[in-house]
Amino acid sequence: MDKSRSARLRRVLVAAVAAVLGAFILIPGAAAAAGTGAITGYGGKCVDVSGANTANGTKVQLWTCNGTNAQNWTVGTDGTIRALGKCLDVSGGSTADGAKVQLWDCNGTGAQQWVANAARDIVNPQANKCLDATGPSSADGTPLQIWTCSGGANQKWTVPGGGGGTSGFVVSEAQFNQMFPSRNSFYTYAGLTDAMRKYPAFATTGSDTVKRQEAAAFLANVSHETGGLVYINEINTANYPHYCDYSQPYGCPAGQAAYYGRGPIQLSWNFNYKAAGDALGVDLLNNPNLVATNSSISWQTGLWYWMTGTGGAGTTSHNAMVNGQGFGTTIRAINSIECNGGNTAQMQDRVNLYNRFVGILGVPAGGNLTC
Repeated sequence: MDKSRSARLRRVLVAAVAAVLGAFILIPGAAAAAGTGAITGYGGKCVDVSGANTANGTKVQLWTCNGTNAQNWTVGTDGTIRALGKCLDVSGGSTADGAKVQLWDCNGTGAQQWVANAARDIVNPQANKCLDATGPSSADGTPLQIWTCSGGANQKWTVPGGGGGTSGFVVSEAQFNQMFPSRNSFYTYAGLTDAMRKYPAFATTGSDTVKRQEAAAFLANVSHETGGLVYINEINTANYPHYCDYSQPYGCPAGQAAYYGRGPIQLSWNFNYKAAGDALGVDLLNNPNLVATNSSISWQTGLWYWMTGTGGAGTTSHNAMVNGQGFGTTIRAINSIECNGGNTAQMQDRVNLYNRFVGILGVPAGGNLTC
């Protein structure tokens, strides 16, 4: 991020509400796309209907994955999860920790509603509790229950369909890997989907096409900024001492050369680290290297600017995509010096990446691709 882009980042930004323990931001539409297949979880085991029994009240459990119909679940457009013609159900509609999860006739009640969030939990909104492997144990036959969401491995699941599975992201992990075949292992898919909890409107607003176009636009821009998610830190180390603006009242407590470009948007300058940290609830002014060592925080800085920064565009990149202004407006918001003939080659590289990514996601690019 060069100095020409710094002014747009000085503003005070509103921090998004994070999901912690039992208080979750549910990703809109995460359960909207139907898919059928296994649900995998703790110990690599599958969610299984005991004995493939279709009687009401049949135990739902963990079991070694075997490809049978007892492990073939459909994530429905109505928020249900079904197998063998019946629904995943919380016994008695209970909201208590330890309430067992069972198979039951589908009845449209809150006991049978499930939403996946960006943390890979499957939440029953009625109870605001998570699908949980009892114990925790991964042994065959371990019953499933609901429990206060804790972030434990026994509450992490991968479901069929929905693009990114339980991430609620319209880009699946396989598609992400296809987009970034040479990416640095630091830039993890899990880090991105975890970061999305800070900005739940990202890639979840508008039609399915618009959601995918926004995801492609964001990923195309960060790909350009990082050489395909290869670079974490700014390459030109000679620039490092130049990113300290001593006119700021808080100075540069991490050192004059500590505020060089890092992460998917190459966050730079002390005032930008201060603004991003304030918005995200992380002390980046004193600990700027978190952007290069914590994948989720690094991705959060990218989403922070995408969702709140306006640059020379007069609107955020998020708004540009969901309101039909097109990919070219996101370039103007991120680096307007590439626009109006300022650097046509760099602008075109962003456009080429966007066209490739929308192709992977199976949606049209839309209009207004350049600036």
